[in-house]
Amino acid sequence: MLTERYRGYDLWGHPIEQQGGILEPERFASSGTVTRAGKLVVASDVLGIVDEEVIAQQMGLDWARAWVDSHS
Repeated sequence: MLTERYRGYDLWGHPIEQQGGILEPERFASSGTVTRAGKLVVASDVLGIVDEEVIAQQMGLDWARAWVDSHS
């Protein structure tokens, strides 16, 4: 999970491992969370499914930053 402090909010990018078949490669769903002063402000639904954990985390952070920018 990646975290970032942005404009007074704490942002979280979450990779959610997707269980595939035994011979299928690992995949990760992405989601984002915005908190402030330790309280949940908003959380996304699944933003997409990607092949790399770090990309899923970054997608979540990107979504969270965009949410803050559009609600500030």
